[in-house]
Amino acid sequence: MQKIDPSARVSEKASIKDDVIIGPWVIIEDEVTIGTGTLIDAHCVIKKGTTIGKQNEIHPGAIIGEDPQDLLFDKNVVSYVQIGDNNTIREYATIHRGTEHGSTTVIGNHNFLMAQSHVAHNCVIGDHVVVCNCALLSGHVEVEDHGFVSGGVVIQQFARIGKHAIVGGNTRVNTNIPPFIRAVGYDAEAYGLNIVGLRRCGMSRETISKLNRAYKILFRSKLRLEEKLKKIEDEVDCDEARHLVCFVRKPSRYGFCREVKLKGRSGEAGE
Repeated sequence: MQKIDPSARVSEKASIKDDVIIGPWVIIEDEVTIGTGTLIDAHCVIKKGTTIGKQNEIHPGAIIGEDPQDLLFDKNVVSYVQIGDNNTIREYATIHRGTEHGSTTVIGNHNFLMAQSHVAHNCVIGDHVVVCNCALLSGHVEVEDHGFVSGGVVIQQFARIGKHAIVGGNTRVNTNIPPFIRAVGYDAEAYGLNIVGLRRCGMSRETISKLNRAYKILFRSKLRLEEKLKKIEDEVDCDEARHLVCFVRKPSRYGFCREVKLKGRSGEAGE
């Protein structure tokens, strides 16, 4: 049975499963869909065209489906936000709808968006992603599965964060961050593999060792980029390395971040 606080304002044109809990002073507009087992806590605003799946927790003050912060946006555009299952969206997080007609901002499953984080129009967030407090994702940003965006990170429009990559706190991301690496700095620079994250997800020592080889070829060899990628394909036999190559090859307006320069490093691929 639905539990809707008397102070909430819920449109009759919203589709809400019977066991959804809606807290005080919540506003839910037309054409909103909310799946079973979801909690919408106090003072949340769920705007027209938003779909929220099953077993989500939306904490106080979150705003989902608001108009994009795009100077070219036309108020008459019909666009959407789509959120999957088992996500936690903490206090005062904001998620904006797509900016082009028919477009969608997508949040997958099992994600954790911490307090005051912002996901702008047309972002695509995979599964098991963490976006920490006050991190800001600009329009059209993509974060692959198991990506980790630390507190205070700012990500430029159209940038991509690869799977199992971690971006350290207060980093400015203005390039793509390849999968499996740790990036940090005023402008994001690579500091090796995300070893802690890879171990936590159960990746084997053998696979981590292969990824380390691929990392050294990509970031430290003096070959041309396509030669580096071909060398990884020829010498590193694992699905993760193949994903790394595909990520780097994917057409993009940006390149990928470079490795931080440390004294005493030879630059050889086999280092």
